[in-house]
Amino acid sequence: MNILLIHQNMPGQFKHLAPLLASAGHDVRFITKRKDIEIPGVRKLLYEPHREVRDSTHHYMRQFENGVLHGQAVTRICQDLRKEGWRPDLIMAHPGWGETLFVKETFPNSPLISYCEFYYSTRGADFGFDPATSTTFDDHCRIRTRNAHLLLSLELCDAGWSPTQWQKSRHPKPFQDKINVVFDGIDTGVASPNPNAKFVLDDGRVLTPQDEVITYVARNLEPYRGFPTFMRALPELLKARPNATVLVCGATGVSYGSKPKKGGTWKEVMLEEVGLEQVPGFDRVHFLGHLPYDRYISLLQVSTAHIYLTYPFVLSWSFMEAMSAGCRMIASNTAPVLEVLKEGENGWLTDFFDPNALVENVVRALEDPNAAEIRAAARETILGRYDLKTCVPKQLHMLERVSGQPVLPRKAKSAEAV
Repeated sequence: MNILLIHQNMPGQFKHLAPLLASAGHDVRFITKRKDIEIPGVRKLLYEPHREVRDSTHHYMRQFENGVLHGQAVTRICQDLRKEGWRPDLIMAHPGWGETLFVKETFPNSPLISYCEFYYSTRGADFGFDPATSTTFDDHCRIRTRNAHLLLSLELCDAGWSPTQWQKSRHPKPFQDKINVVFDGIDTGVASPNPNAKFVLDDGRVLTPQDEVITYVARNLEPYRGFPTFMRALPELLKARPNATVLVCGATGVSYGSKPKKGGTWKEVMLEEVGLEQVPGFDRVHFLGHLPYDRYISLLQVSTAHIYLTYPFVLSWSFMEAMSAGCRMIASNTAPVLEVLKEGENGWLTDFFDPNALVENVVRALEDPNAAEIRAAARETILGRYDLKTCVPKQLHMLERVSGQPVLPRKAKSAEAV
């Protein structure tokens, strides 16, 4: 088959599918903005919007204009492919940046699977969740229009794909029947317990699973992932666990939400607020920045207690990888965490906003006599429902059903193919 993948940040959620499809002999082409990556057997096609969103555009419509610009750039590449005589038998794309808006104008008969990661709402999810973030009626109206390109893309696609039931449920009910729920998949062979793991600090100290190590991971240290609550808990946590080393992994930018109003980074703001540098035990806290993947896995493998906090929003891969690594999970009682983690069964839940509760629950988890069984259950949860060997065959079945064509030779669809 001719298969077209579209994602501005290649490979995105097609990290596992793209090389698998290429290795099966399909002609796989990937439209993206990302220049610094190649996938063996996949032809990369770069695009760039021809201009930025104009300052004069109504602020409700800037996201939509940005989507139109991305969609135009992608469809120009699609038109070039059509002129070459190449037509996709299947298109898979992430619509979050507007890239799918016009692909059906060029390839009207090619089935399209759209990755339905999130649909914004003024109620029940991230918007207005944090009382520290004020919202106005103007914000409510802006959020409504933020979905314009997502709604058009949802109407356009032949099938949708969401990683969790909760993320599917955020989309408009008239379209939910076309959305399949399949998680992206976790490589449980890599994200796995390792009693011999080592994590070397900048000062040369080597941490192992025999040390008490409390970990926190986020792509960026920001409110959406509970960073303020984590920081406010640190002084009491250091006091309660005098032998613990705390590892904080994440960059200082913003992936979601907004930057601090007074400038700087959220790390700087929270360091100042809690006065952490004057707190006894501060030298046991290590801000590691963004880590290479292998070091990040080592961090999870030496973790004694792993903290994951999130707004009701997109579920992080790091949450699932930490469970796969057998971490002692202390996570916020928010969606979609609650879809995966059950209190006392495979982890411990805590209030997203309450730093004192976070300290209590970390201590509770560290002192729980059933911790070993709960950690094992966390890994079993991922092995049973979210492992690549479970998820990829479901994804392939979805591709076959939508395209009406076989994707892999039957024998290659076994677990060994993943």
